[in-house]
Amino acid sequence: MQEFRLPDPGEGLTEAEIVTWRVHPGDTVHVNDVLLEVETAKSLVELPSPFDGTVEALLVGEGQTVEVGTPIIRVSGGDADAVETTLDTQQTVDRDEDGGAVLVGYGVRGGAETRRRKPHTVRDVPPAVASARPAPPASVPAASASPVIAKPPIRKLAKDLGVDLSLVAGTGLAGEVTRDDVVQSAKQASVFRNLETPQWSGGREERIPVKGVRKVIAQGMVDSAFTAPHVSVFTDVDATRTMEFVQRLKASADFADVKVSPLLIMAKAILWAIRRSPQVNSTFTGDELVVHHYVNLGIAAATPRGLLVPNVKDAQQMSLLELAKALQQLTATAREGRTQPGDMQHGTFTITNIGVFGMDTGTPILNPGETGIIALGTIRQKPWVVDGEVRPRWVTTVGGSFDHRAIDGDVISRFVADVASILEEPALLLD
Repeated sequence: MQEFRLPDPGEGLTEAEIVTWRVHPGDTVHVNDVLLEVETAKSLVELPSPFDGTVEALLVGEGQTVEVGTPIIRVSGGDADAVETTLDTQQTVDRDEDGGAVLVGYGVRGGAETRRRKPHTVRDVPPAVASARPAPPASVPAASASPVIAKPPIRKLAKDLGVDLSLVAGTGLAGEVTRDDVVQSAKQASVFRNLETPQWSGGREERIPVKGVRKVIAQGMVDSAFTAPHVSVFTDVDATRTMEFVQRLKASADFADVKVSPLLIMAKAILWAIRRSPQVNSTFTGDELVVHHYVNLGIAAATPRGLLVPNVKDAQQMSLLELAKALQQLTATAREGRTQPGDMQHGTFTITNIGVFGMDTGTPILNPGETGIIALGTIRQKPWVVDGEVRPRWVTTVGGSFDHRAIDGDVISRFVADVASILEEPALLLD
């Protein structure tokens, strides 16, 4: 009999919430099979099994928050030595003090200091917790149950759209239902539009615990807003040539399988402008200004779990096609709730694309540790003076916020003007 203890998924955290169990008592599991999903203060993480064997009991129920090191599942049988096999996720296996095995990068940290309060800590949980989720009847083969494979954010999206997941044919890996599967099934042109207005829920008030990602977002925004003196600037831009460039890229065979949007040109424009004003790509520590000679470009993404800012590592080294593929993968992963902690660390500059929500501009708050963020507004046709004549043109507003401790007004203005110049004439990227 072996117990699997809640590991630290490589984030230095002390607790996590059990979101979804992927196994039930009586199931057979193998090394590296996904046992459950947990939500930490930073991300949603899948935890693989370090054991071969049969699930005897789930020691913690879904929705409970437990400390790192708490036993969460009991597995019997199997070959304990099987955990020494090589895993296809580039993780190796090590032994903890109790003789169990934990994945490197998912190991129990000894002597971890408590960083946050733990109001829902579970310590002595009887094995009977698992009885609430009985195993399938013995007369029905496990394979015939055909459970729906879908991430929690996808399940929430399906619920919001009124989609029965059991009727959706998953196109993802191993039949997993993806976001596109749900949207197509709902026959919706957009996830954010054409939804029926929901009715008020019962009761006059609803109290939602502030935890997980929302708690981290709240703390980060407060720290940023009240530590860095923000200064914001805006400029209107004739983005007609950017829109034409986007259409040409969409028609190119090289970009046939890649999503191309004005955000791609904006990202490339920022990378170009940072080379001319490297000070905006820096970190202010109080004693010194650390100017980064690389760009980990963050993309603020609205997800079912809240605002996430994953970043493209070393974006300055990428071609336009490579950057397009990276942005597509980054946003798709974020919307599906699969963004890993490492994808959100060490960012140096951020873009927030508020234009997708129909907003013209805004005053974004800096991502903690960065000194600049650019907001791309919606692009719509407006009257614009060209060569002394009023013509319809595609116009947008570029706005941004910057840490005035680190950057003076002339540098800020020059940087935003450079970004705008690329949107007005993308051919400058060939320089």
